[in-house]
Amino acid sequence: MIRYRSTRGNDETKRGTEAIIQGLAKDRGLFVPEAIPQLPFMPEKKSGTPYAYTAFHIVRSFLPDFSEEELERCIAGAYDSKFDAPEIAPLARTKKAWFLELYHGRTAAFKDMAMSLLPYLLTTAMNKEKEGKKVVILTATSGDTGKAALEGFSDVPGTEIVVFYPKDGVSQVQERQMVTQIGGNTHVFAIEGNFDDAQRGVKRIFGDGAFGRELASCGYRLSSANSINVGRLIPQIAYYVYAYVKLLEYGGLKAGEPMNVVVPTGNFGNILAAYYAKRMGLPIKKLICASNENRVLADFMQTGVYDANRDFHVTSSPSMDILVSSNLERLLYHLSGDSADRTAAMMEGLDADGRFSVDAEIREALGDFYGGSADMHETEAAIARLYNDEKYLIDTHTAVAYKVYEDYRDASGDDAPALITATASAFKFADSVARSIGLSVEGDGFANIRALHEASGAAIPDALRNLEGKEIRHTGVVSIDGMADAVRASLKGMK
Repeated sequence: MIRYRSTRGNDETKRGTEAIIQGLAKDRGLFVPEAIPQLPFMPEKKSGTPYAYTAFHIVRSFLPDFSEEELERCIAGAYDSKFDAPEIAPLARTKKAWFLELYHGRTAAFKDMAMSLLPYLLTTAMNKEKEGKKVVILTATSGDTGKAALEGFSDVPGTEIVVFYPKDGVSQVQERQMVTQIGGNTHVFAIEGNFDDAQRGVKRIFGDGAFGRELASCGYRLSSANSINVGRLIPQIAYYVYAYVKLLEYGGLKAGEPMNVVVPTGNFGNILAAYYAKRMGLPIKKLICASNENRVLADFMQTGVYDANRDFHVTSSPSMDILVSSNLERLLYHLSGDSADRTAAMMEGLDADGRFSVDAEIREALGDFYGGSADMHETEAAIARLYNDEKYLIDTHTAVAYKVYEDYRDASGDDAPALITATASAFKFADSVARSIGLSVEGDGFANIRALHEASGAAIPDALRNLEGKEIRHTGVVSIDGMADAVRASLKGMK
């Protein structure tokens, strides 16, 4: 049975249920599986199977301590009519690549793919472990994780959820999605800072033993819905396997033929899921890591040096406006031969100096990856090019990936079939997309949603329709140092 241990050296192992409930290891490391399972089926033999089938078997491979009946209930609750596409994650074909559309859930972004399942996994795990305390989901967001987590955990018994987002670091639509969230257990705060500040603040709260004891005395314990929680990460593996099955079905691949996978990357969780799929045996040739102007990951892939000591750029792809990519720690652990000591040393360097470099062994292992970046001008040009040529609309994050893929293909000559993760609806970033395709851009993001719909004929996602008129319920703004007090104020018995 697979167990989980910390990337930073805590010798204690956890069952999958325990790792999901705890979220972050006590030594501030991330939980990783002690072994990567092999694919539970041959993709070429699963033509026509629904998304839920793939999700069940992939998640079951990593979380065998859930019974089949328990996991079937979780999967059935997660992947249902809340998605506006019957395939859950449909594929769209263009001249140069296939796009895996991961934005058909309740919040019109890829985080729904895992966040629809995490509340079911967590509440099932709590029941199995006889967890008596109420779980407080503490989450930092660069825009999409927060809304997906709020939607997933709204009024889920035994939980409270507190979300922090950068006040001036998300789009108007992203902010409105969060501040209008209903649910008696939902709490949303803007912070005076960027996403990295929010993420550091959340990790600091997790690492504060005194605060943890204070929570426990009031009947609470912390967990996370960020991809630092392995229960968020594992479900993401499923859609890469599903996409490969569908590509075989559609004739985009032959059995055993490798594909390239292109991912717009901020916190590194989405592309790490693709890496896990590759480790499971899915034929993936190159993992193409696409960054915006905050190209810390692209530089790392090219040089082996991770240096967060640089200017922070606010861009049109805000979910990628990140300089400290948490899930990279998991990759470093695996590439160092599952060495917690080496991983901890690199993370200590990052904490102390804002940088670290990898040794020759890890540098060689990074050969599976390619890193590139696109600035905002290149991003807008990519949106316009694809729309004008093929009338296919993509959002700003997906456009970063598309441009980086074009650069990779031109430089390498590698024409293997490419799968690009389309991580958000174009309507979530209607201002930038409208401007990119030559529309007159209004100051109001909701006016731009309407204009984009009228010009393109594309349907506005259910998640965004009527959002403009919803009541604003969350207005709190806090400093970074005030985040713990905001958590206290949100929870009964701690005010």
